[in-house]
Amino acid sequence: MRRSLAACLALLALGTAVSSAVAQAKPAPAKPAMEKPAMAKKSLYDNLGGKPAITAVVDEFVGRVAADKRINKHFAATAADPARLAGFKGKLVDQICEASGGPCKYTGKDMKTAHAGMKITSAEFNALVGDLRGALVKFKVKKSDQKTLLGVLGPMKKDIVAAK
Repeated sequence: MRRSLAACLALLALGTAVSSAVAQAKPAPAKPAMEKPAMAKKSLYDNLGGKPAITAVVDEFVGRVAADKRINKHFAATAADPARLAGFKGKLVDQICEASGGPCKYTGKDMKTAHAGMKITSAEFNALVGDLRGALVKFKVKKSDQKTLLGVLGPMKKDIVAAK
């Protein structure tokens, strides 16, 4: 999503170096159309903007959950403890990063164990999904990528929702 100034400057420098090298090089013979390399499809992780972008979305998402009276009671103890909140956010970033094809490894509890005894309802789960979707929209994540991410995370519902 957002690039740092240093990253932009590095890309600009690389582009200038490549342009200079290309201008000095002899043109390569044209390849027949059948020999064109196939473009590699970017992973959802890449489409989301990598770990920094996922971290920004998680920060926004957690803020939305904390303000959402429909579900914030389930997260009050975590939100009140800065160390616990930081750990929660870190695990959530790793979970989304791994689920989207990134290099992270989620090391937290499985969803059934993590949500045991919380008595989360379908309505509360849906509110949580709405908060996540709102965070994704705020950061202008493409609808197709939103749908893909929610499709990856959606099957967890059966392990999170305990009450109807």
